[in-house]
Amino acid sequence: MNSRTIAFHHFGCKVNFAEESYLSRQFLDKGYELRDFHQSSDIYVISTCVVTAVAEKKCRAAIRQAHKQNPEAKIAVIGCFPELKPEELRQMEGVDLVLGHTAKFHLLEELENLGRPSHFEIKEEFIPSYSWGDRTRSFLKIQDGCDYFCTYCTIPFARGRSRSDTIGNVLKNAGEIARHGVHEIVLTGVNIGDFGKQGGESFFGLIKELDKVNGIDRIRISSIEPDLLRDEIIEFVAGSGKFLPHFHIPLQSGCNKILKAMHRKYDCELYQNSIRKIKSLMPFACIAADVIVGFPGETEDDFDETLNFIQHLDISYLHVFTYSKRDNTVAAKMAEMIPEKIRKQRSEKLHALSCNKKQIFYLQNQGRQVNVLFESDHTDGYMHGFSENYIRVKTRYNPALVNTIQPVLLLNPDPDGCYIDELKTITR
Repeated sequence: MNSRTIAFHHFGCKVNFAEESYLSRQFLDKGYELRDFHQSSDIYVISTCVVTAVAEKKCRAAIRQAHKQNPEAKIAVIGCFPELKPEELRQMEGVDLVLGHTAKFHLLEELENLGRPSHFEIKEEFIPSYSWGDRTRSFLKIQDGCDYFCTYCTIPFARGRSRSDTIGNVLKNAGEIARHGVHEIVLTGVNIGDFGKQGGESFFGLIKELDKVNGIDRIRISSIEPDLLRDEIIEFVAGSGKFLPHFHIPLQSGCNKILKAMHRKYDCELYQNSIRKIKSLMPFACIAADVIVGFPGETEDDFDETLNFIQHLDISYLHVFTYSKRDNTVAAKMAEMIPEKIRKQRSEKLHALSCNKKQIFYLQNQGRQVNVLFESDHTDGYMHGFSENYIRVKTRYNPALVNTIQPVLLLNPDPDGCYIDELKTITR
């Protein structure tokens, strides 16, 4: 194979980002030149997402864009979409290779042997991945797949059953990340609270060991299911010098009737108790929640119940998703589909509530001193970074601050959703 330039583009979750970074390093090691996806390249790799119909639409658009940029290029489509609709993708103009989640880790071999029979065995296994080199933080994949089978979700069909790394291997990868000068790790997976159950290990056991890793200053826990966020985990984070007061806890609905229809494994009371526990130990913790609006059968009263529940919940902001009908899910066969217009109206109300929550959270932090990890971006003369509790801060661009943790006084909230630090950074 003579082509030596390759461009990656990923959609969806942080797991996809970590896996894309892992794959791109394989090509770099083989002498390929990495290109921006919007440039002409010999090969385009599109890592897909199918959480919503909009995500699928964006994936198709990216395939068409790649083919338009270079009609002679080889296009590989990998990940969730190929698991669910491989034939649809193979029929798209320009697509040369379609690989699901296990097969995609053989992407280099498949591209270099394009047109020949596959010579590897496809089996469901855990493939560790992490990102580094292009950010000040690394997304470290510790778990994959899901056994929950919520009625609206295709992830168990796309990514398979829950499986995870070992504590020993995670610690090894964390050490490798530290050696590259990365200050912050974000633990990622599809259902990370499920970590270790096949091997007799646990997520709690993992974070206790990660807390001892030298060279990593900060560790964030990405999305964790409410029923798996045990009090012992919250208490440990509160007392840790590395784990940050930042939680992403999917809610999906503030109505127990809808939670039951979704086959979620908790109720509103459990969720609320977890929030209270976090705030009692970490008053300034950032807490984000996912919410789905317009689930089949969600009445106006059900939605009002969700709205009221969230209004009285001490969280920082929301990720709002409008229900999207997914093939082969239980919810897709339910009656009482909510009209799109009503779904949109409900989404707008929750987005407004989220903005209000975020403003309140930022104002609660005004006057505090926090530690900000500055990134390498340079936009309109400013650079940005995040505090321990995920407050965004911008300051005048200074290359000496890139990938450093600086104490900052939160004094001036900015209209663009962050704090502006006009050279008030406290120099060490």
